[in-house]
Amino acid sequence: MTEPATDAPPSGAPAYRRRSRSAGRILIVVGIVVVAAVIAVLALVLNQGDGDRSQPSGGGAPAAGPSELTIGLQLEPTNLDIRSTGGVALDQILIDNIYQGLVGLAPGSVSDFVPVLAEALPTVSDDGLTYTFTLREGVSFGSGNALGAQDVVDSLTATLTEALLGAPAAVSSPDERTVEIALEQPNSQLLWHLANRPGLVFETAYTGDLANTANGTGPYLLEDWKQGDSIAFVKNADYWGEAPALDRVIWRYFTDANAAVNAAAEGDVDVLAPVASSLVEQLEGNADFALEHADSTDVFTLAYNSAKAPLDDVRVRTALSKAVDGDAIIAAFYGDGKALGGPITDIEPAYEDLSSINAYDPEGAEALLEEAGVEDLELTLTLPNFYPADAANQIVSDFQAIGVTLTIDEVEFATWLSDVYSAPEDGSPRDFDLSYINHAEANDFVNYVTEGYYFGAVNAEAKALFESSVASTDPAEAVDLVRQAARVVAEDAPAKWLINYTPTNAIGVHVHGFPASNTNSRISLEGVTVD
Repeated sequence: MTEPATDAPPSGAPAYRRRSRSAGRILIVVGIVVVAAVIAVLALVLNQGDGDRSQPSGGGAPAAGPSELTIGLQLEPTNLDIRSTGGVALDQILIDNIYQGLVGLAPGSVSDFVPVLAEALPTVSDDGLTYTFTLREGVSFGSGNALGAQDVVDSLTATLTEALLGAPAAVSSPDERTVEIALEQPNSQLLWHLANRPGLVFETAYTGDLANTANGTGPYLLEDWKQGDSIAFVKNADYWGEAPALDRVIWRYFTDANAAVNAAAEGDVDVLAPVASSLVEQLEGNADFALEHADSTDVFTLAYNSAKAPLDDVRVRTALSKAVDGDAIIAAFYGDGKALGGPITDIEPAYEDLSSINAYDPEGAEALLEEAGVEDLELTLTLPNFYPADAANQIVSDFQAIGVTLTIDEVEFATWLSDVYSAPEDGSPRDFDLSYINHAEANDFVNYVTEGYYFGAVNAEAKALFESSVASTDPAEAVDLVRQAARVVAEDAPAKWLINYTPTNAIGVHVHGFPASNTNSRISLEGVTVD
């Protein structure tokens, strides 16, 4: 448990700058212990935008003296090697701030691409097979060594694999400022990959251990990592772009939601992202903070093991989906979210309102179970034990109303990964019944059409539509094909999309330009300032 900072920090812990508090500071009720929701697992979308990441966006004027920002988060990375370690905890703080790629995402967007280490978005051949980038001049890594075309070639060769793209790709550098990516077949998702983990550029010659060091081209450098407590960044004085307004950033981790809220109230964090839904009211009326809902692609997902009887019957999956009272789920999240009828959220280009599909209808659910010849059904729901139980308990009640007994099995996240997410090494089918998890990544529809993913069976029609989208060279057509595929998936009911979680962030009134979108998975500090 991470306790709130005191005036005399314990030995070995960093000293946190405590801002002055307003006279109207609220009192925190310490009896509530709720661990708020966290994230897990990977991403992909289309659309091209212009702009230049060397210019900051928004924000107020930076403080005259050294400026420091402390951000309270939930999920601490297990190590810092973003090349090989899964989970959004690394993406949340490292992408944009320390590591960069040829292109990135515009602040606040999950689909608008902007040049970063490239001078401009790529020139694309008419057949969609060749992407040509011109590198910026004057870019260096945190090590002090200059970025070279070979660093880009080596980094992208390692990630743009046939497994990722569906066909081989060749990355080359005709000269020191040019990088070419040659595809064997068009791929409408390529820019998305380049703007995310697969596109990050690393220094080939770097010999440090990236599990506990960091060496990127971004505006910040890793200063310190006190495991179990915090990670500190400092301004990169040699950054190639516009100098960041913040001199130092501390990412402070709280495993206990109540301790996090107490730390905010005591002035020990400037931002809390997010505030546990059940504790938001504890910060209401606090003049030091603005409470803001962040748009997000977070989707709390009730997944069915559609490779296991009787969940291999679409009628059973549909019945379970119809049994869930969506309004009650939103209430279980204390209003921190929106109804969602499919796997794509409303801030992604391929969104369509599918809430009418498998909407709440307990009578219809009972009829489908009867039609499928299923009675006295007993199922187990496996979920990581850091989630609040409110929504899961609501599902238990909803299922009970249609004669289905649901047992909750709360496990460590590592156990969820091994028992649900990962396929058995011997090739046997996964044995779980239902899973409850937050899929936080944008553009992750590919998971629903990927053989071997933990949902089980793949709908052939949806897979064909998605493959056509990837192969399309027309951006509008590519988006429309994903939209069609999402409708097919929604009707096939591999999961019930319980809620599009829109977390409440507590942002100090002295903080300006803090991101208002997808803060559970990617927090760019570009344009963030403090008074």
